[in-house]
Amino acid sequence: MNSKYKIIRRGYKVIELGAAPGGWSQVVVEVMGRQGRLIALDLLECEPLNSVQFIRGDCNSYSVKEELFEKLGSTRVDVVLSDMAPNISGIALKDEASSIHLAETALDFSRNYLKKDGTLVLKLFEYPDTIQFIKTMKTMFCEVIRTKPAASRAESREFYVVARGFGI
Repeated sequence: MNSKYKIIRRGYKVIELGAAPGGWSQVVVEVMGRQGRLIALDLLECEPLNSVQFIRGDCNSYSVKEELFEKLGSTRVDVVLSDMAPNISGIALKDEASSIHLAETALDFSRNYLKKDGTLVLKLFEYPDTIQFIKTMKTMFCEVIRTKPAASRAESREFYVVARGFGI
Protein backbone atom coordinates (compact mmCIF):
# COMPACT_ATOMS: atom_id res chain seq x y z
CA MET A 1 0.00 0.00 0.00
CA ASN A 2 2.85 2.39 0.76
CA SER A 3 4.42 1.89 -2.66
CA LYS A 4 1.12 2.89 -4.28
CA TYR A 5 0.13 5.82 -2.03
CA LYS A 6 3.50 7.02 -0.64
CA ILE A 7 2.07 7.23 2.89
CA ILE A 8 5.35 6.86 4.79
CA ARG A 9 8.48 8.77 3.77
CA ARG A 10 11.98 9.09 5.15
CA GLY A 11 12.10 11.04 8.39
CA TYR A 12 8.37 10.88 9.11
CA LYS A 13 6.91 10.74 12.59
CA VAL A 14 4.25 8.02 12.81
CA ILE A 15 1.86 6.65 15.41
CA GLU A 16 0.47 3.18 14.80
CA LEU A 17 -2.72 2.09 16.57
CA GLY A 18 -3.40 -1.64 16.82
CA ALA A 19 0.25 -2.43 16.22
CA ALA A 20 0.37 -6.10 17.30
CA PRO A 21 1.82 -8.35 16.01
CA GLY A 22 4.13 -5.77 14.39
CA GLY A 23 3.99 -6.37 10.63
CA TRP A 24 3.20 -2.76 9.72
CA SER A 25 5.80 -1.54 12.20
CA GLN A 26 8.53 -3.40 10.32
CA VAL A 27 7.51 -1.77 7.03
CA VAL A 28 7.27 1.70 8.58
CA VAL A 29 10.72 1.47 10.19
CA GLU A 30 12.28 0.29 6.93
CA VAL A 31 10.76 3.13 4.90
CA MET A 32 11.18 6.06 7.31
CA GLY A 33 14.82 5.31 8.14
CA ARG A 34 16.87 6.44 11.14
CA GLN A 35 15.57 10.02 11.07
CA GLY A 36 11.98 8.84 11.42
CA ARG A 37 10.11 8.00 14.57
CA LEU A 38 7.48 5.33 15.20
CA ILE A 39 5.37 5.05 18.33
CA ALA A 40 3.32 1.85 18.28
CA LEU A 41 0.29 1.31 20.55
CA ASP A 42 -1.67 -1.83 21.26
CA LEU A 43 -3.62 -3.57 24.01
CA LEU A 44 -1.47 -6.64 23.36
CA GLU A 45 2.27 -7.02 23.77
CA CYS A 46 4.27 -6.49 20.57
CA GLU A 47 7.56 -7.99 19.43
CA PRO A 48 10.31 -5.47 20.22
CA LEU A 49 11.76 -3.78 17.14
CA ASN A 50 14.74 -1.47 16.93
CA SER A 51 13.74 2.19 16.74
CA VAL A 52 10.09 1.51 17.69
CA GLN A 53 8.76 3.01 20.89
CA PHE A 54 5.98 0.71 22.10
CA ILE A 55 3.18 1.70 24.47
CA ARG A 56 0.91 -1.04 25.73
CA GLY A 57 -2.60 0.19 26.48
CA ASP A 58 -5.79 1.77 25.16
CA CYS A 59 -5.17 4.90 23.08
CA ASN A 60 -8.07 6.59 24.93
CA SER A 61 -6.66 5.99 28.40
CA TYR A 62 -5.16 8.81 30.43
CA SER A 63 -1.97 6.85 31.11
CA VAL A 64 -1.35 6.25 27.38
CA LYS A 65 -2.02 9.91 26.56
CA GLU A 66 0.36 10.92 29.34
CA GLU A 67 3.06 8.61 27.95
CA LEU A 68 2.51 9.97 24.44
CA PHE A 69 2.94 13.50 25.77
CA GLU A 70 6.21 12.46 27.44
CA LYS A 71 7.46 11.09 24.10
CA LEU A 72 6.09 13.79 21.77
CA GLY A 73 5.44 16.90 23.81
CA SER A 74 3.34 19.18 21.63
CA THR A 75 4.80 17.73 18.40
CA ARG A 76 2.22 16.36 15.99
CA VAL A 77 2.91 13.43 13.66
CA ASP A 78 2.88 13.08 9.88
CA VAL A 79 0.88 9.84 9.83
CA VAL A 80 -1.52 7.93 12.06
CA LEU A 81 -1.95 4.30 11.01
CA SER A 82 -4.80 2.30 12.49
CA ASP A 83 -4.90 -1.43 11.98
CA MET A 84 -7.35 -1.83 14.86
CA ALA A 85 -10.00 -4.47 14.26
CA PRO A 86 -12.80 -5.76 16.44
CA ASN A 87 -13.14 -9.33 17.57
CA ILE A 88 -15.76 -10.58 15.11
CA SER A 89 -18.75 -12.12 16.88
CA GLY A 90 -20.80 -13.14 13.86
CA ILE A 91 -23.63 -10.86 14.99
CA ALA A 92 -23.79 -8.29 12.19
CA LEU A 93 -25.11 -5.32 14.19
CA LYS A 94 -22.59 -5.85 16.99
CA ASP A 95 -19.70 -6.30 14.56
CA GLU A 96 -20.71 -3.17 12.63
CA ALA A 97 -20.92 -1.10 15.81
CA SER A 98 -17.53 -2.37 16.98
CA SER A 99 -15.89 -1.68 13.62
CA ILE A 100 -17.28 1.87 13.39
CA HIS A 101 -16.38 2.55 17.03
CA LEU A 102 -12.72 1.65 16.41
CA ALA A 103 -12.66 3.78 13.24
CA GLU A 104 -14.17 6.72 15.16
CA THR A 105 -11.57 6.19 17.89
CA ALA A 106 -8.77 6.44 15.30
CA LEU A 107 -10.35 9.54 13.75
CA ASP A 108 -10.73 11.25 17.14
CA PHE A 109 -7.17 10.29 18.05
CA SER A 110 -5.97 11.87 14.79
CA ARG A 111 -7.59 15.18 15.67
CA ASN A 112 -5.24 15.41 18.64
CA TYR A 113 -2.01 14.00 17.21
CA LEU A 114 -1.98 14.47 13.43
CA LYS A 115 -0.33 17.59 12.03
CA LYS A 116 -1.98 19.80 9.42
CA ASP A 117 -1.89 18.13 5.99
CA GLY A 118 -1.08 14.80 7.67
CA THR A 119 -2.38 11.37 6.65
CA LEU A 120 -4.63 8.90 8.43
CA VAL A 121 -4.78 5.29 7.26
CA LEU A 122 -7.37 3.09 8.88
CA LYS A 123 -8.90 -0.33 8.54
CA LEU A 124 -12.65 -0.57 8.00
CA PHE A 125 -15.14 -3.30 7.32
CA GLU A 126 -17.96 -3.10 4.80
CA TYR A 127 -21.22 -2.34 6.65
CA PRO A 128 -24.11 0.05 5.91
CA ASP A 129 -22.84 2.77 8.31
CA THR A 130 -19.37 2.69 6.76
CA ILE A 131 -20.48 5.02 3.95
CA GLN A 132 -21.58 7.70 6.42
CA PHE A 133 -18.33 7.38 8.33
CA ILE A 134 -16.31 7.93 5.13
CA LYS A 135 -18.44 11.02 4.38
CA THR A 136 -17.48 12.37 7.80
CA MET A 137 -13.81 11.79 6.99
CA LYS A 138 -14.21 13.80 3.78
CA THR A 139 -15.09 16.87 5.86
CA MET A 140 -11.73 16.64 7.62
CA PHE A 141 -9.33 15.60 4.83
CA CYS A 142 -8.62 16.90 1.32
CA GLU A 143 -8.52 13.42 -0.20
CA VAL A 144 -10.12 10.18 1.02
CA ILE A 145 -9.28 7.00 -0.90
CA ARG A 146 -10.78 3.58 -0.32
CA THR A 147 -8.41 0.70 -1.11
CA LYS A 148 -8.23 -3.05 -0.70
CA PRO A 149 -4.69 -4.40 -0.53
CA ALA A 150 -3.81 -7.35 -2.73
CA ALA A 151 -3.11 -9.37 0.43
CA SER A 152 -6.79 -9.15 1.48
CA ARG A 153 -9.05 -12.00 0.46
CA ALA A 154 -11.57 -10.97 -2.20
CA GLU A 155 -14.52 -12.13 -0.08
CA SER A 156 -13.32 -10.25 3.02
CA ARG A 157 -15.27 -7.19 4.22
CA GLU A 158 -11.96 -5.59 5.19
CA PHE A 159 -10.58 -2.56 3.36
CA TYR A 160 -8.49 0.50 4.19
CA VAL A 161 -9.06 4.22 3.87
CA VAL A 162 -6.15 6.53 3.08
CA ALA A 163 -7.12 10.07 4.11
CA ARG A 164 -4.66 12.82 3.16
CA GLY A 165 -4.52 16.52 3.81
CA PHE A 166 -5.82 16.73 7.37
CA GLY A 167 -7.27 20.01 8.53
CA ILE A 168 -9.51 21.30 5.77
